[in-house]
Amino acid sequence: MSGFKSDFLRILDERGFIHQCSDAADLDRMASEGRITAYVGYDCTGPSLHVGHLLSIMMLRWFQKTGHKPITLMGGGTTRVGDPSGKDETRRLLTYDQIEDNKQSLKEVFSRFVDYGENETGAVMPDNAEWLAPLNYIDFLRDVGRHFSVNRMLSFDSVKMRLDREHELSFLEFNYMILQAYDFVELNRRYGCELQMGGSDQWGNIINGIDLGRRMGTGQLYALTCPLLTTSSGAKMGKTAAGAVWLKSDMLSPWDYWQFWRNTEDGDVGRFLKLFTELPLGEIARLEALGGSEINEAKKVLANEATALLHGRAAAEQAADTARRTFEEGALAASLPTVEISAAEITEGIGVLAAFVAGGLAASNGEVRRAVANNAIRVNDRPVTDPAATLGAADVGPEGVIKLSFGRKKHVLLRPV
Repeated sequence: MSGFKSDFLRILDERGFIHQCSDAADLDRMASEGRITAYVGYDCTGPSLHVGHLLSIMMLRWFQKTGHKPITLMGGGTTRVGDPSGKDETRRLLTYDQIEDNKQSLKEVFSRFVDYGENETGAVMPDNAEWLAPLNYIDFLRDVGRHFSVNRMLSFDSVKMRLDREHELSFLEFNYMILQAYDFVELNRRYGCELQMGGSDQWGNIINGIDLGRRMGTGQLYALTCPLLTTSSGAKMGKTAAGAVWLKSDMLSPWDYWQFWRNTEDGDVGRFLKLFTELPLGEIARLEALGGSEINEAKKVLANEATALLHGRAAAEQAADTARRTFEEGALAASLPTVEISAAEITEGIGVLAAFVAGGLAASNGEVRRAVANNAIRVNDRPVTDPAATLGAADVGPEGVIKLSFGRKKHVLLRPV
């Protein structure tokens, strides 16, 4: 059992969120004695976050649920620079309008997990452009830059990795860690923020902020990081063959999101239930102990709970019902992903290879051809054995669609319009 006194650190420790923590005993004391404020920073490089961001978002959720005030800091300013951490290439620079659009889109995602209410623990979402954009460069160098050692900055993994691989690191990106450290100081001044959380790759940047705060006269600041997750097979969490697992329904449907969690590797089920659901630990222990084919029931619970957190309980139940009807009853579930195709193409006849690519089930004709050879392709639940086969009007069922199946778990309805 955890030795922490505060609900916040005890829950995070028991559920596997804590990777590193600066002065954990003192942070635990503060969190147990009263309300504290913490932030996680997110750059506005796109309209959605992905599953890889969920760990830090869930940390903010538990932080708020245990009586504390979360800050989701939007990096409207630092997005104009680019964080070099974990990257080999310079980030594409965005316009101010693109950054603003992304920022508003991201707030929709955060609102699923934290409450932006007006009460004492209500989350706030400041933008670091508020204090970074007006900075006078000479004053900033004098007041902030003088506290940073270039020798020390060169020793950080985010910089060393790029230099060791002889990949370019622009002066713009080199400044990123100074700006992030300054964010911590400003959030302390403006909101009384004492804690910065993030992924373990941010540890050096967060410690920089603590050190800068000490030099610039803030109170004691703290760092808390979560592990960078990989699956049991070593794959990066949140990446699939089809791309990133997005947290916005217009970029990844609730059905596909549910399927992502349903396809979790056996060895990850217990860990993911602790991290990505709010089920009690006793119930998770029971599910984790299931063996053989029964582990699939635990995966369904994981998929239901994770999807309900992001998309709502109704969407999770619909996805589960679709899966049951499709996989267990062999029925055509109308809520399967649907791709529209020109009715003229169906009338003229479309090759099965092109149809599966058009349906988004494969990236190329060659991939479909190999799947046909492996007996992995079905049309309307009938196996396809000839890669030269075509689909036509006769294949459109009474529901007005053609069901395409790639393997056992990937299905799409092709609807002629």
